[in-house]
Amino acid sequence: MPTATLPKSKRGNIHIRVSEDAKEMIEKAIVVSGQSMTDFATQSLLNSAKQLLESEYTTTLTDRDRDRLLKVMDADVEPNNGLREAAEIHKKLVIE
Repeated sequence: MPTATLPKSKRGNIHIRVSEDAKEMIEKAIVVSGQSMTDFATQSLLNSAKQLLESEYTTTLTDRDRDRLLKVMDADVEPNNGLREAAEIHKKLVIE
């Protein structure tokens, strides 16, 4: 007998337990939003994840620091040993 398979993007499950008060509030928000429980939960979790990752991987500079960084980047100076070592360490630690 053939079995139905879901697309790969729909195979993951996340199960959570919440208090009755939290569940009640979430259910009210779902009704107001007009979304399904799955769509509401998915969108809420994705928004939170995006915000967290964006704040984790984004550096905000002051105007002074931005100007100093641009000045250093525009300078015609060869990288010193410390910078070369830092670049090598970065290559080893960061997987993109």
